[in-house]
Amino acid sequence: MLENKLGITSQVELAKAEERVSKANAKRLFDSGDIEKLEIGTFKGLADIHRYLFEAIYDFAGKTRTVNVSKGNSRFAPVMYLEVSLNQIDKMPQSTIEEIVAKYVEMNIAHPFREGNGRSTRIWLDLILKKELKKVVDWNLIDKDAYQSAMERSPVNDLEIRYLISNALTASIDDREVYMKGIDVSYYYEGYTEYTTEDL
Repeated sequence: MLENKLGITSQVELAKAEERVSKANAKRLFDSGDIEKLEIGTFKGLADIHRYLFEAIYDFAGKTRTVNVSKGNSRFAPVMYLEVSLNQIDKMPQSTIEEIVAKYVEMNIAHPFREGNGRSTRIWLDLILKKELKKVVDWNLIDKDAYQSAMERSPVNDLEIRYLISNALTASIDDREVYMKGIDVSYYYEGYTEYTTEDL
C-alpha cells in the first residue's frame, strides 16, 4: 500500500482514485497545451510528465525512486545505478525508430519512479516519435498481452516491441482522439479500467 496525499488506506480505493485523478491530469496535459512545453527525450521531460500526472496523489511524483522494484518477471535497475542509467539514457540518440525504441526500452529498464512508470513513459515515447518521425503510436492497435510479453523480453531483444510499435504508428500526431484513446489503452495495460478519459 503506497502512502498517498489523499489519506486513502484501501488498495482498491487508492487504485480508483489514482486512475481518476491521474487520467484527468493526462487529459489536461493535452487540452491545456502544457504537453507542448515539455523537454523531449530526457529524464527531466519524463519526470515532468510523471509529476503532472501524479503530484496530487503522491509525494514522490517526478522524483526518482529510493527503493528497488520489480514486476512479474521483470527486475528493474538497482537504485544504486539509477542515476548513472538515467544520465546514459539522456545521451542516447533518438533519430530513427530503432534508436527511439532502444531508448524507450532502456528507460523502462531504469523504471525511475516508485509507481506510474509505464503510463508516463508511453507519453514520453510518443513525444519523441512526434518530434523525430512526425508519427505517434495508435495504442489501440497494440494488444495488451502482446505488448506486455514484448516488453518483458525487450531487455534481451527489442525486435518484438519495435515491430509492434512500428506497425501501430500514425501520422495523426495532433489528433485529440488518438491521444485520449491512447491514454485509456495505456491505463488498460496496467489494469486501470474504471474510467475513460471522456468520463472525466
